[in-house]
Amino acid sequence: MAGPISLDAKAGGPSNATIYSWIVFALTFGLLISDYMARQVLNAVFPLLKAEWQLTDGELGLLSGIVAMMVGVLTFPLSLAADRWGRVRSLTLMAIVWSLATLFCAMATSFEQMLVGRALVGIGEAAYGSVGIAVVISAFPQRLRATLAAAFMAGGLFGQVLGVAVGGTIAASHGWRWAFLAIGICGLVLGALYPLLVREKRVRELAGLDQADAPAEGLDAAPARAPLKALIASRSVRLAYLGSGLQLFAAGAMPAWLPSFLNRHYGFAVDRAGQIAALLLLACGVGMIACGMVSDRLSRDRPDQKINLAIGYSFGTAVCLTLAFLLPMGTLQLVLIACAMFLVAGTVGPTGAMVANLTPLSIHGSAFATLTLANNLIGLATGPILTGRLADAIGLANAFRFLPLPCVTAGIVFALMRRSYLADLERHQVAQA
Repeated sequence: MAGPISLDAKAGGPSNATIYSWIVFALTFGLLISDYMARQVLNAVFPLLKAEWQLTDGELGLLSGIVAMMVGVLTFPLSLAADRWGRVRSLTLMAIVWSLATLFCAMATSFEQMLVGRALVGIGEAAYGSVGIAVVISAFPQRLRATLAAAFMAGGLFGQVLGVAVGGTIAASHGWRWAFLAIGICGLVLGALYPLLVREKRVRELAGLDQADAPAEGLDAAPARAPLKALIASRSVRLAYLGSGLQLFAAGAMPAWLPSFLNRHYGFAVDRAGQIAALLLLACGVGMIACGMVSDRLSRDRPDQKINLAIGYSFGTAVCLTLAFLLPMGTLQLVLIACAMFLVAGTVGPTGAMVANLTPLSIHGSAFATLTLANNLIGLATGPILTGRLADAIGLANAFRFLPLPCVTAGIVFALMRRSYLADLERHQVAQA
């Protein structure tokens, strides 16, 4: 049995992507889609749960946000455990846990039981993003990092698209319990296939590690790793964590509440609201990939361009959201919401690449866990919960009008990075030489 994948600071991945690299990406990407389908299916059935159990928007927001909250709290310790126990084995276990938890949600008979099930979904998903992207990045050349980070994390958005569309359609015809049941079963099937096709040893070889340095059986044979203080050693990486989390406040709130917004304010049925919300979420996934590709292309010779693009994505999102919710309901409002969704997660690629470039490769799993913690506790968990609380007080449409504020704050934080990024990057490269 292969030991954990431990990447040393000098390993930069293969010189070119291989067929197996893309197999690793495809399977890990597929599980990420399952991850977010299990997370997002709840939001598609908000109107049905609200009516059946007489829930407030604050309670619905808690059911949505508890998953991201558990991810934020547990991603770091579980990522550390995965680095030692083995990333492929850990990813497999995570998929089984969140899938079984989704099946538990299908059997829930009260708000309290559903809350427990959603918390278990969050526990299963806690470290998947950080560990999964560490596996993917180790199998590809360094020059593709922003594109891969954006494309991989876009799997979450595509999972949300499918979770809303499939969940809403199944719920409308067969009831909300069948929506959870179908998605939970799909996750179990993918989780069983993953370790059969992705191997720890092969991924370590793709990372460019010498077999002589590969860890032996057991946990004590792993090579020396960079100290964990390197995760927050520079001003730039700390600001990257903060700016990313702030920008994803809106990226957490909008997917959670768009189906309900369309149901209440546009009068769409549950399945129709889910389908339109899925199209808006698709714009988010496409934007995440496109913005990551633009970041890689424009920053090839100018690393600081990643920061300029992150600033533009943040302020652009704020402008689109502000204009959208100043307008009356109609086609133009939906177009502006789609533009905001295209930009709202555009910072994922640049910030993922900056975190990767500012931290040692041997602790990339922990670095992405730290980024995931910031993204979830500052943005993805807080966004749905606070928006739900505001909706109870002032209505959902009015609550949406506050979403530009964290985006503007994120743009300011990214602007502060420009003073130190190049110097911090140079110091890190000298230290790793």
